[in-house]
Amino acid sequence: MNNEQAGSEAASATGEARTVDMKLEVVVIPVSDVDRAKQFYSGLGWRLDVDIATDDQFRVVHFTPPGSHCSVLFGKGVTTEDPGSVQGLHLIVSDLEAARAALVERGVDVSEIFHDVGGVFHHAGEDGRVSGPHPARNSYGSFASFSDPDGNGWVFQEVTARLPGRVDTHDTTFTSSTELASALRRAAAAHGEHEKQTGKHDENWPDWYAEFIVHEQAGG
Repeated sequence: MNNEQAGSEAASATGEARTVDMKLEVVVIPVSDVDRAKQFYSGLGWRLDVDIATDDQFRVVHFTPPGSHCSVLFGKGVTTEDPGSVQGLHLIVSDLEAARAALVERGVDVSEIFHDVGGVFHHAGEDGRVSGPHPARNSYGSFASFSDPDGNGWVFQEVTARLPGRVDTHDTTFTSSTELASALRRAAAAHGEHEKQTGKHDENWPDWYAEFIVHEQAGG
């Protein structure tokens, strides 16, 4: 018996199964007109990674949203699902108003900002929608939606502070200048409230901003 087998048996004996990293890479979406879908997703400002056709029956088109580690794939002969049948694809943004405005400027029909009547995750379709962002502007609580030409449904979800365990507490990274700017604005607003409460002007604001952003990304 080698060391790997021994470790595996020991883990099984204690009820602890070994885990490996599993990173979601691609989501396949069904479309009826590949060129129309390509034009739409290109119009969102997403990066075109691949457009390969081996023959008239098989074509793969691959796009990646800005700042995303996961991509979308569509084409011909890549799925048996009905066009428009994929719903609830979530795009996480740190500034919902800015994200919505950016797509509206590109001519995309985006819903108004909404939150759910239950105050947590939104219901299916348009059930339970309440106009405007979450009253307390809680992270994970505000949304806006749009669809591609086939009706595949996308949802913007505003996340400003991750739940504990969702990120490495030492990993304070940003995928775009817009995301970093939003974090700095939130830190500035929080620092302003801090100064009002203490009645003192804090000249050491860079360290304060940095600590605020680190704690925010760690879910604090």
